[in-house]
Amino acid sequence: MQPQKVISHRDDARHLVVLSFLLATPLWSSDWPQLLGPARNGISPETNLAMSWPKEGPPVVWQKKVGEGFSGPVVAQSKLILFHRLGNVESVECLDARAGKALWKSDYPTGYQDDYSRGDGPRGTPAIADGKVFTFGAEGTLTCWNLTNGAKVWSVDTTKQFSARKGFFGVACSPLVEGSAVLLNIGGTDGAGIVAFDKSTGKVLWKATDDEASYSSPVAATVNGKRIVFFFTRAGLAAIDPGQGKVLLKFPWRARMPASVNAATPLVIGDLIFLSASYQTGAILQRLKPDNTLEKVWSGDEMLSNHYATSVYRDSFLYGIDGRHDFGNTELRCVEWQTGKVRWTQPGLTAANVTLAGNQLLVLTEKGELILAAATPEKFKETARAQILGSGVRASPALADGLFYARSQDKLVCVDLRAQK
Repeated sequence: MQPQKVISHRDDARHLVVLSFLLATPLWSSDWPQLLGPARNGISPETNLAMSWPKEGPPVVWQKKVGEGFSGPVVAQSKLILFHRLGNVESVECLDARAGKALWKSDYPTGYQDDYSRGDGPRGTPAIADGKVFTFGAEGTLTCWNLTNGAKVWSVDTTKQFSARKGFFGVACSPLVEGSAVLLNIGGTDGAGIVAFDKSTGKVLWKATDDEASYSSPVAATVNGKRIVFFFTRAGLAAIDPGQGKVLLKFPWRARMPASVNAATPLVIGDLIFLSASYQTGAILQRLKPDNTLEKVWSGDEMLSNHYATSVYRDSFLYGIDGRHDFGNTELRCVEWQTGKVRWTQPGLTAANVTLAGNQLLVLTEKGELILAAATPEKFKETARAQILGSGVRASPALADGLFYARSQDKLVCVDLRAQK
């Protein structure tokens, strides 16, 4: 479908005041172009954030009503990409990240229906790279769009082409762009568990494994001098050479019960790889040796069992949500990286996404609260809290140029977290 030109809406007085201040203030140069940010680890390079907020919360720059989905916003070149479902189409919208003004919109039809009434919108977060936007819809449609004007460059129906299963809640892998390839856990048959597509044409570059798809997304890292992509599939960890598609190792790691998912993204720090899952699976830290074998450092189900959200790492400590979201027993924890020892636990926050900026944790709860806390192993130190959205927040947020973007099932909001001079 051809991209639609969108007429800008009229702003109210408060919007104009905040926007005028925003445009008059120099912005930092930092993008959030993919799931979990620039390095795909939930860490922002920005450090000049406010240490506290007014009683009414951080300033709201703009907000927008949105359709269904759990796909998080991404930002690059001052453009924000929103991927959501409107009626019977999966819609890709490009907005001015600073003002919320619509720049273009493209879409394609979808008939996805969730078997468990968890919503029919897309789950995977887009990726922006080299002037292109890559989206992966709930039915498995992988599409490349032109970032400038929204024109469709190419599209692949991965479910049809690779006979991939629907899974419990549809397709949820967020595309990873690595070199000339777009990498995805497809979960297809005949060796198409993991597939690499040429980012310019959509042509299949290689296929690897017979692993079913999980709800986790891949990450790339250089370990022992080699570039490697790490997938946490439904079966467990797969480490693959991104250039040739050669499987370097596989490590089974999943719950024994069939009704379970692997969802958190692997964390790779140096030569150490951290995996975490719920359903009595737990967490494991392993060292990847030069001969592509793994050496266990520690493991257990009492430390940090991530259900959906990925933990963040700072100065030899992990910060993340432990416990099952659907059981309501989740809590924020700080865990020693090298030992798995729990340093502190903070209950009562519900399920949440955790982002690290400098020495501060930005905890966005499922109830729509944004909590600012110190990233310290001493104890939980909350410094600010604000209700920025309603309930039903599952999508990963974005932080770019000091602006925090978050969405619920019906709203996208941009709030200003910069320290004011």
